[in-house]
Amino acid sequence: MSKPQSTGSSKSPRSVESLVPVPVARASTRSVSAETAVFIAFAGDAIAILLGLLVGYWMRFQSGWFRVRPDDVSFAAKQTLSNYLGLIVIGAMFLIGTYVYLRLYRARRLLHLRESTLIIVQGATFWLFAYLGVSLFLRFSPPISRLYVFLSYFMAVVSLLGWRSILSRLLRLDVMAASLRQSLLMVGWTREAADIFDAVNRDERQPYVVAGYVPSPNSGNMLAPVGATKLGEYSDLIGLIQGRAADMLVLCDLEIPREEVISIANHCEREGIQFKLVPNYFQILISGLQLETVSGVPILGVSRLPLDRLTNRTIKRIIDLVGAVVGLILSAPIMAVFGAIVYLESPGPVLYRQTRTGRNGRPFTIYKIRSMRLDAEVAGAQWAQKDDPRRLRIGSFMRAWNVDEVPQFWNVLTGDMSLVGPRPERPELIANFKYEIPHYNARHAAKPGITGWAQVHGLRGNTDLAERVRYDLWYLENWSPWLDFQIMLMTFFKRDNAY
Repeated sequence: MSKPQSTGSSKSPRSVESLVPVPVARASTRSVSAETAVFIAFAGDAIAILLGLLVGYWMRFQSGWFRVRPDDVSFAAKQTLSNYLGLIVIGAMFLIGTYVYLRLYRARRLLHLRESTLIIVQGATFWLFAYLGVSLFLRFSPPISRLYVFLSYFMAVVSLLGWRSILSRLLRLDVMAASLRQSLLMVGWTREAADIFDAVNRDERQPYVVAGYVPSPNSGNMLAPVGATKLGEYSDLIGLIQGRAADMLVLCDLEIPREEVISIANHCEREGIQFKLVPNYFQILISGLQLETVSGVPILGVSRLPLDRLTNRTIKRIIDLVGAVVGLILSAPIMAVFGAIVYLESPGPVLYRQTRTGRNGRPFTIYKIRSMRLDAEVAGAQWAQKDDPRRLRIGSFMRAWNVDEVPQFWNVLTGDMSLVGPRPERPELIANFKYEIPHYNARHAAKPGITGWAQVHGLRGNTDLAERVRYDLWYLENWSPWLDFQIMLMTFFKRDNAY
């Protein structure tokens, strides 16, 4: 490949090798390095964990809140801090090691308090059971008190979350956040570039900032949103790279010829700029993309999703079974009370049965407490609307608080549904969606849920179906037990568009 020459400034897609380097001021030097911020987080976590375990020891053995077996003198004599200190240090090192394994100490996660919180709780829970399990097989002296382990688990989590909350506030200050945010140069203004720009500017916790964009020869007439800075023309790209106008170059337009893509990547490598591609050939299940090799030849394709794995499906099913049993027991009085109110207002069947589309497109019967008049669908199936005149008086309240959905714990118990997943739709309403809405049927890769990621973000009822599908697919790509618990908790507080 020839070196870049200053023989012209043509904007042809094939002219990147002949672009004239344009002097560009380098990105501002960061006042505090990302490595320093990560070290501060690591050191603070270590102190917070050690403090939590020490407080757990004090609560168990020194506070007087719990009995210390006064009948066993030898046991009580061994529970001194000097004897327990070794176990405390081992426990702290084990927990820190767990967080290192879970990749908590990535610079991009320092601004995401919610993401860090999930990892902290996940790691501490693993530590709790692992520490207790190890104590059953290894003879520690003194023996580990199980109550001490539970107290230490609680105090370590509280201590870590308190410290991380303070750290998050400090890191969001402009002078600190600049050291953690990577600046992006978007090449080719496409829909994917617009999505990245919107996501970065909508969420201050994003570890990125868009320095600007350069339109590609294929960008057409697509207008950049207000606030997006145009750094130059496509013919200026090499100069922008050599001037380190950003920390990362994101190539959004893959219609650029292969030779030019390789040239841009090589220039980025020489200047120490990260080079990224937006895989817009794959519009769904992006996190499932994996690089594999066939006889040494690299191939890229959609691999398995988290819920395609038997282990994950088993974990989710166990959670569903426990949640369904508990839900049915706790909701029985609720169903009785609201069922009676519905019958008094509108005599007739209290439970409403509908056919919905489940996993892999299989139909099933869903159960709800009736919230509308008996003749609500005499004209055929239709979406519920805001201030829907077909609703019963009690129906508005039930829909707002999801009370009408509680009989679906039975659907979860029988295996037709899950506690969390894409909401099931009616076959007659979605018959043509697979043709009209891109990737609609991909949401049927998992069991439908009583609640879901789209629903807790207000995408329910007569809302944008394309946006709802995007949220459902994100859930399928990023599923974890912790995400399910988060969605279940959010369901009690997020009731937008519940009508």
